[in-house]
Amino acid sequence: SGIISVSTGYVHTCAITSSGGVKCWGFNYDGLLGDGSDISRYAPDDVVGLTSGVISVSTGYMHTCAVTTSGGVKCWGDNHYGQLGDGTNTNRNAPVDVVGLTSGIASVPSGANHTCAVTTSGGVKCWGDNVQGKLGDGTNTNRNTPDDVVGLTSGIASISSGGGHTCAVTNSGGVKCWGDNLSGQLGINPGWVPVNVIGF
Repeated sequence: SGIISVSTGYVHTCAITSSGGVKCWGFNYDGLLGDGSDISRYAPDDVVGLTSGVISVSTGYMHTCAVTTSGGVKCWGDNHYGQLGDGTNTNRNAPVDVVGLTSGIASVPSGANHTCAVTTSGGVKCWGDNVQGKLGDGTNTNRNTPDDVVGLTSGIASISSGGGHTCAVTNSGGVKCWGDNLSGQLGINPGWVPVNVIGF
């Protein structure tokens, strides 16, 4: 009892309690669980500093991010590609603030090695691994701080991040995707910036 949501990563799981706290368990390489250690846990353990005040949590391949009640974003775990957004490539075993995102964020879906955020004004920012343009900033350069997605500064209702690509739902009900398109997952020709999915 007492849990309002849960998110499953590749080798770990995190849950939000009814009091707004975060607990994680599973594999803890690179501080994936955020409990201040690198010791794997077979039962839920509190994330350092996040015993309350969290509204959502998203688990990526080897990192995790949370949105606080004030609209800020905190991330922890593997940071090889800058996916924690703290301006470094240093792994963190406890939550750190994402640069520039201390308020105004509605949601933060975590991809494999990248992270994206939807602002309360409907804009999208991404950071981390940018192979094949999955950050949508028109380049394939990795970013260790949030960068605006080209053309998506407003009008976005929600986003979902996959292993190598990201898609967004617009307020008008359309879908735009960017990143890896090797298997046609963008629904159109590949691009390093958002493109409309055919038929939506």
